[in-house]
Order: sequence, then C-alpha cells, then structure tokens
Amino acid sequence: MENTTLPGATSTARGTRTLSAVTRLRELIVSGVLKPGQRISERSVLEEHQDLSRTPLREALKILASEGLIDLTPNRGAFVTRLSMKHIDSAMEVLIGLESIAAVASCARITAPELEEIKTLHHQMLVSFQQQDLMSYFQINQQIHQLIVDGAHNEALSRIYRAESLHIRRYRYAGNIEHTRWEQAVTEHEQIIEALCRRDGLLLRELLRAHHSKGWDVTRELLATELK
Repeated sequence: MENTTLPGATSTARGTRTLSAVTRLRELIVSGVLKPGQRISERSVLEEHQDLSRTPLREALKILASEGLIDLTPNRGAFVTRLSMKHIDSAMEVLIGLESIAAVASCARITAPELEEIKTLHHQMLVSFQQQDLMSYFQINQQIHQLIVDGAHNEALSRIYRAESLHIRRYRYAGNIEHTRWEQAVTEHEQIIEALCRRDGLLLRELLRAHHSKGWDVTRELLATELK
C-alpha cells in the first residue's frame, strides 16, 4: 500500500510532542513537584508519557536548559536548576528595574489593540483566581507583565526581561502559594491595569515596584529553608 504520509508530517508531530513535553516539565518545575537539584530521569518521563519518544524529550530538555530551568551535565544527565537566594535577589532587582523603565514608555507607546489584549488577559486571570487554578493564574500573570514591558516597543528591553523571567519563574510562582498574598496580588493587578489604561506612567512604575517588592518579600520567607 502506498505511503500517504504528508512530507513534514513526522517532524510536525515530533515538534508537537516536544512542545507538550516542554510544557509539562516546565509546569512540574515551576510548581515545585520537581525540586531544585533533582535529577530528571528520562526513563521515568518516557514511562509516564508513552506518546513521547527519546528524541523529542531530549529536545525539550535543551529548550528548558536554554530557559535556565534545568542544567544539562555531560555523562550525568538533566537536573532542575538550583539557584541561591543571592542569585534570585539579583534577578528580581533586574526585573523590577526593567519594569520600572518600561512603565513610562509603555504608557506612552502601547497601542489600543495591545491594551485590549492585556485587559482580556486580566479578566481571564481573575477567572483563574476565582477557580483557584494557580498554574493558569500564574501563566496569564506572566503574560500580562511581559506584554506591559512589550508595550514600550523596545526589543532589547523585552528580550532581556523575557530571559530573566524564565530563569526564575519557579521562584516567582511560589509567591502566590500563600493565599493572603495571592489575594493582595489580585487587588494590586487591578490597580496596575487601571494605571495603564489611564496611561499614567509614573503611577504605574510605582505600583509595579511595590507589587514585585511585596511579592518577593513573601516568596523569600517561603523559600528561606529551601535555599539555605
């Protein structure tokens, strides 16, 4: 019988499986199911995800390594990246600085369609909060912050912010595990979106600084034992 597989179908399927593996492993790392320093067993992953083969898995590990979420060690394998408190403090200082730079520029340059996208995501984020779906909430939250930075229309700023955000994503997620802080963060986001819609760059800058500083204070306490 003639082979009717379309050209490129195999590579497309493999690419889909790779992205699926990236998404699943990223969620396991960010949520803390896979702990910092823990070895990621290829055999265990392949047994759990039988539709996944070794090549897409290894491609997924390379992508996660490029995001700084795992370390690939020759002859030893893949390990969840373990960061020191000093390292994360430094990264948070950079992220707060980048958002502060972006705030005024974004209020001046963001387009109406870009603003509508952020508002739509904000409403989706509130639904995730109401449903107590922390992973969904967090993923949308990260999109909103990136889009605020992107609104400044500065490619270098967006690129650096995206890279640093990926690198410490697991630690930013932890800040919302404490429910009181999660509720406060939702209220702060309401204020952030309002300032952006009013295009009040100076207010937005201060709201973003306070938002991240409060969140990181809580996260620091939660991670104090883990990062000793």
